[in-house]
Amino acid sequence: MKKLFKIILNTIPRPLLIRLSYVARPILAFFLKGNTYTDPIDGKSFKTFLPYGYGNQRNNVLSPSTLSLERHRLLWLYLNNETDFFSRDTESNSALSVLHFAPEQCFLKRFRTLNNINYTTTDLLSPIADVKADICDLPFEDNSYDVILCNHVLEHIPDDTKAMQELYRVMKPGGYGIFQIPQDLNREVTFEDDSITDRDERAKIFGQYDHVRVYGRDYFDKLRSIGFRVEEVDYTSQLSEDEITKYCLAKGEIIPVVFK
Repeated sequence: MKKLFKIILNTIPRPLLIRLSYVARPILAFFLKGNTYTDPIDGKSFKTFLPYGYGNQRNNVLSPSTLSLERHRLLWLYLNNETDFFSRDTESNSALSVLHFAPEQCFLKRFRTLNNINYTTTDLLSPIADVKADICDLPFEDNSYDVILCNHVLEHIPDDTKAMQELYRVMKPGGYGIFQIPQDLNREVTFEDDSITDRDERAKIFGQYDHVRVYGRDYFDKLRSIGFRVEEVDYTSQLSEDEITKYCLAKGEIIPVVFK
C-alpha cells in the first residue's frame, strides 16, 4: 500500500492532490493506524507516515491525518512548548494579533478556533485567505501584528528584501515572527540565477520549479540587516532522540525566530 501511495503522490498534480486529500485523509489514517509515529498536531498515531517530495522523495514524512510535514510538526511543538501562542491568558492580556501568510492546511482550522488570538490570513492567490495581498506591498498599517507566520514563502519572492521590509513594517515593536524557509545549512551564501528558465532544471537546482533561490546561512544576516533580532533555534536539540523519531522531525532543522 505504501508503494501505491508513492505512485499516487508522484503522478497526481499537487493542486488536485490537495483537493483529493480532504476525502482521502480519513481513509489513509484508517489504513495506517498504529503506534509507531505520532502527529503532535492532532495526537494521532500511525504505523508509518507517507513519502513526500519533488523529485527526491523523503520517506515517512507526511502525516496521514493532518498532511503535516517535518517543518509543520516542529513549528507546532515550538509554538506549543516555548510561546504563549496557544495558552495566552486573555483575562490579563489582550489577544494576540496574528498574521499568517499562505496558511497551511494543517494549521488553518485549528488556529481559527483559538479564542486567544485575532487571526488574519493573507496570500496573493489562495482563495481561502482572508486578505488577498502582495507580500511586497501589504495593505496593513505599520506596527499591526504581535505575531507573523511566514513559512516557505520567501523562497518564491523575487524581491525578498522588499518582502522582509514589509514584514518588519507591519510587526509591532516587541512582536515576533517565524519565517521558515527551505535552507541549505552547508551553503554559506544564498544562490539564485534568473537565467535558468527550464522548469525541470529549476526544480533540480532550487528544489521546486517556482523557487527563485536556495537560501544559505546568510539568510539570518539578511533578516538582521532589515532590523530584526534573529534567533537561530535548533529546537530538535532540545528534544530527545525518541521524540525526534516519534514525531518524524528533521534533526537539526533551524527555526528562524525574529523579533522587532
